[in-house]
Amino acid sequence: MDPRLPVVAVVALATGPWLFWKGFRQLHVLRLVENTPTARIRSMAMGMVEVHGKVSARSSLIAPFSGKACAHWQVDISVRGRNRGSWSVIHRNASGSPFFLEDETGVALVYPHGSDCRLHFGTEEECFGLMPPSPYAEYLHEHGSFMTQSARLGMMRFRERLLEDGQQVYVLGTATPRSQARVVTDDEVKHTGTEGSGAARLHQHDREYTAVIRQGETDRTFIISQDQERDLATGLRLKAGAMILGGPPIALFGLGYWLMALAMGHVPE
Repeated sequence: MDPRLPVVAVVALATGPWLFWKGFRQLHVLRLVENTPTARIRSMAMGMVEVHGKVSARSSLIAPFSGKACAHWQVDISVRGRNRGSWSVIHRNASGSPFFLEDETGVALVYPHGSDCRLHFGTEEECFGLMPPSPYAEYLHEHGSFMTQSARLGMMRFRERLLEDGQQVYVLGTATPRSQARVVTDDEVKHTGTEGSGAARLHQHDREYTAVIRQGETDRTFIISQDQERDLATGLRLKAGAMILGGPPIALFGLGYWLMALAMGHVPE
């Protein structure tokens, strides 16, 4: 008997129920995507909302890998596994600065923290971990506490995703009223790095935004996606179906192994 089989059975017994539960969670998100009506920003009600709009940066952010100006960035770093076709993510990071979302009716302020932010890959590069080129070497020097020496002995993959000014996004989250009516001061504008024409736009948006969209306290569903709503729903439906259908057989495999092992007296000590 393969000595790895008991370990696989334990993993299956734990993973199957988790996948089944996760599938129903995906169904809940799918129902929200399908049943929450699309709102206009100026007239949206407080609570769970679905809006489409154009991204506008609130502060001047520079993406760490590409060096591009953006409204929001995400990066992840992976190492290649023993199977040369597999990668394991060992580090994720994202900018936490809010950005504006505007449609033809108004402006909202989006806090991306805690979101399921589904962005397309913009930069992707593979290189040897001991001698990564710039800017990956600088990023690892600044944020490399997560790295082990053994991880740097093989190939590494660096990925970056961006939200840039003018891009259209879909947002499903919780809308709350703006906390207070205030205007960004000139001194604050200097710290955002948006002097000049950007300063005028920032002043205008900061006066005009009607609500804040963020992760809610009751329903934690919060999605920011570059995909259209139809494509997003299709992906959620397929993922939920695979998890719900695949979870029970995986769990039954693990349970069946241990029941058989108990019946035959082959339980490992």
